[in-house]
Amino acid sequence: MAAYLDLGSWDLCSASNNAEHHTELNGTERLIVRRGQSFTVHLLLRSGGYEAGKHSLSLVAETGPQPTEESCTRAVFCVSEEADEAGWSATVSSPTSGTLALHVQPAPNAPIGRYTLILDQFGYRVTLGDFLLLFNPWCPRDAVYLDDEEALKEYVLSQDGIIFRGSYKYPIASAWEYGQYETGILDACLRILEVNPKCLRNPAEDCSARSNPVYVTRVISAMVNSNDRDYGVLTGKWQEPFEDGVSPMSWTSSVGILQQWHQSGCDSVRYGQCWVFAAVACTVARALGIPCRVITNYLSAHDTNQNLVIERYIDERGQPINRTRDSIWNYHCWVESWMKRSDLPDGYDGWQASDSTPQERSENVFCCGPVPLKAIKEGQLDRKYDAPFVFAEVNADVKTFMRRPDGSTDEVISSAFIGQKISTKSVGSDLREDITHLYKYPEGSEEERDAFKRAEHLNKLEQHKDVGLDVKIKVSPSMRKGCDFDVFAVAKNNTSSDRKCRLIFASRAASYSGILGKDCGFKDLLNVELPPGGERSVPLRLNYSKYCNSLTEDNLIRLLVLLVDRGTGDMILAIRNIVLENPEIKIRVWQIISSLTLSMANHFSLTKRSRSGYGKSFHL
Repeated sequence: MAAYLDLGSWDLCSASNNAEHHTELNGTERLIVRRGQSFTVHLLLRSGGYEAGKHSLSLVAETGPQPTEESCTRAVFCVSEEADEAGWSATVSSPTSGTLALHVQPAPNAPIGRYTLILDQFGYRVTLGDFLLLFNPWCPRDAVYLDDEEALKEYVLSQDGIIFRGSYKYPIASAWEYGQYETGILDACLRILEVNPKCLRNPAEDCSARSNPVYVTRVISAMVNSNDRDYGVLTGKWQEPFEDGVSPMSWTSSVGILQQWHQSGCDSVRYGQCWVFAAVACTVARALGIPCRVITNYLSAHDTNQNLVIERYIDERGQPINRTRDSIWNYHCWVESWMKRSDLPDGYDGWQASDSTPQERSENVFCCGPVPLKAIKEGQLDRKYDAPFVFAEVNADVKTFMRRPDGSTDEVISSAFIGQKISTKSVGSDLREDITHLYKYPEGSEEERDAFKRAEHLNKLEQHKDVGLDVKIKVSPSMRKGCDFDVFAVAKNNTSSDRKCRLIFASRAASYSGILGKDCGFKDLLNVELPPGGERSVPLRLNYSKYCNSLTEDNLIRLLVLLVDRGTGDMILAIRNIVLENPEIKIRVWQIISSLTLSMANHFSLTKRSRSGYGKSFHL
């Protein structure tokens, strides 16, 4: 005869469970647990106790609108003597008289999301409550397992980080609040999964696929941008004005973006650029339990036609002509997520690159990745997802052509380096970690040549023509916004004969994504004589009065030098981006009378006095 527990009430023990599952920062008002790790539910009995041979208990865990056992969105399991590490299971113990402790262990490959837990006694069903299930990077059986406690603190638990911007010559660290445990953020992240187009088309299939971090990462990549006219989080904009939204330069946190998106009913937030897209994607991944970090690729190529070549065109004055959509970004940010790749052959587990910035379509959607870093490094472009695009971002060749007035073109010799100082925040510190070696072999190495051959990147294997002339751009030690300063074109003759050249030195304001603005200074020298082995330095004065109204919020100026050999017609091009430093703010505080001096490039100063202070001086 069936025996029933005399169940009075129950307790999901959210506070203790959340602490054990590293989710307590989300709060303790509700149960939030991770895959592959047991959590405890207390059943409070009005009378009697549990006897294994007498009582039969089973549990049902369900997620999604149409849960089924075939899709793994519904699990039915009985209380047993031992936990099953491969699937859903439950065991019991009696910690105190009148209390039955139910230890529920979710499958390590269960779909993440919102669940309902039901207790079943011979058909008598009681809903114990709802809980959230996340990925578990602490569980060796979970596909996102990361066996490094310090790395877990950095890539899952840390809510603050550093994103590197600036230029590859002078990387600039910018603080960012990921805030994945702030109020409402986890719900916003789950909402992203629930309103993604795949879920809206087929919710049962989508909920089932959330067991796979590769699938979830791909959804995050697509949903952080709104280019597909869906419920994406951010709208991208790369040029002013930004009056109908927020300038991308003003964001320093993912929290406000995700809260605004969620509270507005999933209306896209205006505006984002690459580091904002990457930071929000990192927040979402960490909130869901996927180890994630933001990386910066300096001199990042955007190859639109997948030929692994960035083609640039200039006129006879060295000014760019927009004939292709190919471009080189001063820097570009994306994210890396840590996971196993069971969909690929062995050897591709670990960091996977994905990109939420809308650039090109992948399977008809604006998303990119995830793709294993190993596939990029080895030139294995057939590995999922979007390996050719990411490979080009760090390895593309650059060819420059001059277009003549009659429509003909001549190739210009140029040395452009793609994929420099690929950077991320170091574990446990704010220092920059260079991870270029994870994406590419040392330049000129045999391993690099082999990778290029596998990628059929034959352009990179060609020997570039040596015409005996060289030109470089050198800059002043200090280049501050608000100051006048010089930059230098240095032309050198490496031959044993005299050379007569024309030298064009141009400068234009630019955005980090390569969009050029107004002229900041120009010089055209028709007769530059270089003796054998000789060198000449040509200065170009950049006056604040000219560039002040041309700069974008990126504080970026692109310098271009074109050296034309009048005897042979050979042309050599050098391009360099410089980032101007913002003026330094100095604050001096005296014991009785404090003096606050704000100095902006020596153009003005503001002094404020008050009766406080302890004789300290410091800089902001």
